[in-house]
Amino acid sequence: MSRRALAALAAAGLALAGGCSDDGSAPGGEPQTGPSVAVDHGSPSTYPPPPWVTDRLPPPPLTTLTVVGDLMLVRGVPDPAAALAPLRDRLAGADITVGNLESTLSRHGPPTQGGDSFGGTPALLGPLRDAGFDALSLANNHTGDHGTRALLKTVRTLDGSPIRPFGAGADLAEASRPAVVARHGVRFAFVGFNAIGETPRAGRRTPGALSVRMPPRTGPLVEADLRHVESVVRRAGRRADVVVVLPHWGTQYTHVPEPVQHTVAARLVAAGADLVVGGHPHWVQPAEEVRGVPVVHSLGNFVFDMDFMAETMEGVLLETTWRGDRLLRVRPVPYRMDPGTFAPRVARGDAARRILADLSLPGRAR
Repeated sequence: MSRRALAALAAAGLALAGGCSDDGSAPGGEPQTGPSVAVDHGSPSTYPPPPWVTDRLPPPPLTTLTVVGDLMLVRGVPDPAAALAPLRDRLAGADITVGNLESTLSRHGPPTQGGDSFGGTPALLGPLRDAGFDALSLANNHTGDHGTRALLKTVRTLDGSPIRPFGAGADLAEASRPAVVARHGVRFAFVGFNAIGETPRAGRRTPGALSVRMPPRTGPLVEADLRHVESVVRRAGRRADVVVVLPHWGTQYTHVPEPVQHTVAARLVAAGADLVVGGHPHWVQPAEEVRGVPVVHSLGNFVFDMDFMAETMEGVLLETTWRGDRLLRVRPVPYRMDPGTFAPRVARGDAARRILADLSLPGRAR
């Protein structure tokens, strides 16, 4: 992906080099019949093959994957189903839809972050499933908002539903287990990790989120944490055809990624990530290319009751198209949330151009 192509991501979408051409299927129709021709099977035929004979295989079908940003359907969001309704058909129309769930699905435990404790219930499953979500990352700083019992109930609730959780669990092994979703014979693995803290780090025998300690919130980069996530990505690549990583990282309320994010993104790509899409800053942050792999540092809020500034009320959907394991296109779709309901609606005109421009800001802090 060239620098010019990366700039086009913010303008209208990103076209990557494709694999087989769309007209690669064998021609249809019944072959014409004619007089029988005797063939000497002891020597190669001198007759050319008829036009309906081909050794070209049909190309793999297209698969669409949509990724959304931070999703918080409680506290000041009055109606989760209504908040998801304007974009429900768009999300459900993708073959696979994933996002970052910034709440629990249980309140079995006291709040751990005061008024910023986002405790939901299993009733959220209905609106989430109706909106087409297939997998949700729990690797963030709010999965632990009501303690470890609620965290485990959240994981088990999703385990018992059609929506696959990833990024948290009863121990490090479970938190490291990717969610694998197969469509059209192609397996997509999703890995998430939390770099913000607050939710406990999963340990060998303790529940929590898959975590990487790194700036700005959890100290200097801990090499052992990152090496573990690299190994998770490599193992996911052996199990699946496409690996998508959702880091929860960075500084809130800024368009500029932390310098360490570029370092970590490069390591994820080297380990085998095919797409990296970050969250937590609550603002849209730039997209960049790392060895041909798109890295979007933050999509912004998808649904969140942060109506105290314009940037927290807008974001970008990432609609991607794959042929087999090859990424063909990335299309960013800008939106703004309605005040009061926090329902995202696709932005148009100048508002859309302004939101998309945030994807193309200089990607490295100065």
